[in-house]
Amino acid sequence: MGKLGAIEVANTSVEVVPTVKIETPKPTVPENTIEKPKPIIPPLSTEPKVSAFSLASIKQKKELAEAQKLVVKETIQYPTEPFTETDMLLQWNKFAQKLEERGQMIMQSLMLINDPKLEGTKITHELPNEGTKIEFERTKNEVLGYLRGMLHNHDIEIELVVNEKMENKRAFTPQDKFNRMKEINPNLEVLRKMFDLDV
Repeated sequence: MGKLGAIEVANTSVEVVPTVKIETPKPTVPENTIEKPKPIIPPLSTEPKVSAFSLASIKQKKELAEAQKLVVKETIQYPTEPFTETDMLLQWNKFAQKLEERGQMIMQSLMLINDPKLEGTKITHELPNEGTKIEFERTKNEVLGYLRGMLHNHDIEIELVVNEKMENKRAFTPQDKFNRMKEINPNLEVLRKMFDLDV
């Protein structure tokens, strides 16, 4: 019995059932919907690069200059008040006095060597030779700036003329200086008498 039972067990076939792996289907996504990283492309310049030495660069510079001209700049209005020759001579001599106080005796004497003449806003000053004209030119802008400021007129110009035959009217003494000032402004004599001033 025992042997038979063993055989029966041995002859018994064991049925092996294969295990089937069930996979869940993956959702299918169309390829065109998958987001891929986009490459960063720098913006392209609308203008082509131009060599600095080409005709096109010259044209561009001209166009830029024209565009800058179109920009409206604020215009400064400088004063242009009217003045007389007497006003001008008074300020002319005041500036000459300032030069004397600063020790610039040569320039002071060049200013007083002759009376400047006024035509509109142009001051004409005669000098005896080319050397004195060159010397005056060094301080001309300073004189011009002073006169424009004191007379409130920025249209004033100074013209220097060489006249070798001119008469020297330079004042040497305080009395000479007063007499020259009195020629320019006769009211000085009235003031001198009124306040009993010494020259």
